[in-house]
Amino acid sequence: MSGFVEKPEPLQVPGLVHLHTGKVRELYQNEAGDLVMVASDRISAFDWVLPTEIPDKGSILTQLSLWWFDQLRDLIPNHVLSTELPEGAPADWAGRTLVCKSLQMVPVEAVARGYLTGSGLLEYNESRTVCGLALPEGLADGSELPAPIFTPATKAAVGEHDENVSYEEVARQVGADTAARLRQATLAVYSRGRDIARDRGIILADTKFEFGFDGDTLVIGDEVLTPDSSRFWPVDQWEPGRAQPSYDKQFVRDWLTSAESGWDRKSERPPPPLPQEVVDRTRAKYVEAYERLTGTSWS
Repeated sequence: MSGFVEKPEPLQVPGLVHLHTGKVRELYQNEAGDLVMVASDRISAFDWVLPTEIPDKGSILTQLSLWWFDQLRDLIPNHVLSTELPEGAPADWAGRTLVCKSLQMVPVEAVARGYLTGSGLLEYNESRTVCGLALPEGLADGSELPAPIFTPATKAAVGEHDENVSYEEVARQVGADTAARLRQATLAVYSRGRDIARDRGIILADTKFEFGFDGDTLVIGDEVLTPDSSRFWPVDQWEPGRAQPSYDKQFVRDWLTSAESGWDRKSERPPPPLPQEVVDRTRAKYVEAYERLTGTSWS
């Protein structure tokens, strides 16, 4: 069992219809049919949405995504229509709310990997493949791949885990043309993001995107190249053969799996609240990633 430790009640706003509560975002629809995405400060780990929030996290994710959308504008259109608050929305939605074009979403997590780690490493150790793609011998945790690869996954519901699938399975599900366009767009966006991040002292190890169609046009949506959707590693601490320090929720994962937490992730018990030190250190990592990537201070 997993999911929300304490599922929040969505705020009701006149003129908006609540559609969905995700791990981080609340999704609404306005009277024009546009989507209104509100990024909360919720954080998830091990397929649980935890009871403790990370202050400013939703705003950081939103502002970083907007920055990246600007960097990617010449590669692919995005779904953002406006950052203005809908009429009647609470003031604390400011900075964490996007009004977006409603897309016909592709039911695939479009994952790009430039380095070997995570579920890719587990598969590699068993078969020297990732999502069925053959890789050379001699790679270790954190190794750079010969070239970035497209390793799609199914999109899981809250509390469930995405499952890696082969490119051929994606083509079967969404059609050969859409699969090819997904792969091309995913690798192009990853490569742009990798190069920009590396210039700022950060390795973009892997990342996932969500795409949808506006008519016949492929559009990137949701969030993009954030610590929630990507693995960011400091270049100056990169050392293949071990787990890498990262700009994400690693402090949360480490504490939850420590003896101090008293939690067994194999049990059906929900995880406990996070201590303040873990909250503060996690927030600091999100802020640092934002500041290093954008070159601007988080106020």
